[in-house]
Amino acid sequence: MTIDLPDLASMEQLGQRIAARLQPGDVVALSGGLGAGKTTLARSVIAALGHEGEVPSPTFTILETYDPPSVRLPLVHADFYRLERPKEADELGLDDYREGAVLIAEWPEQAGGFAHEPGCLSVTLEIAGSGRRAIVEPGADWLGRLP
Repeated sequence: MTIDLPDLASMEQLGQRIAARLQPGDVVALSGGLGAGKTTLARSVIAALGHEGEVPSPTFTILETYDPPSVRLPLVHADFYRLERPKEADELGLDDYREGAVLIAEWPEQAGGFAHEPGCLSVTLEIAGSGRRAIVEPGADWLGRLP
């Protein structure tokens, strides 16, 4: 499924639709080049889950966690751009952070990918003219609840 995102408002609406359908154990895997909008979409999802205030990019910390009551569901926001090999995600204790939580993963391929998981919603963002385009590929658990 392809979704045109001509402006920031449409990106925020996509984030809201994704957030409304999230369940514990889900992964939102955000791929795309630098500046494609991965962090913007992640921030929109986190805000739609109830977080108020700043959402820092986890580019340097790699993992940022959010817990109720500030968000509807426990959430891990990860940016794997700086990982040199997928094994580093294991060394960070990613599985421990993910238990019972939603994972928003920027640069998922750097951590070995998550598309093989049934709870993964893969979103590839591309620059399209002055806007963006999202190519959405759902895992089996997302069928029937696509954003």
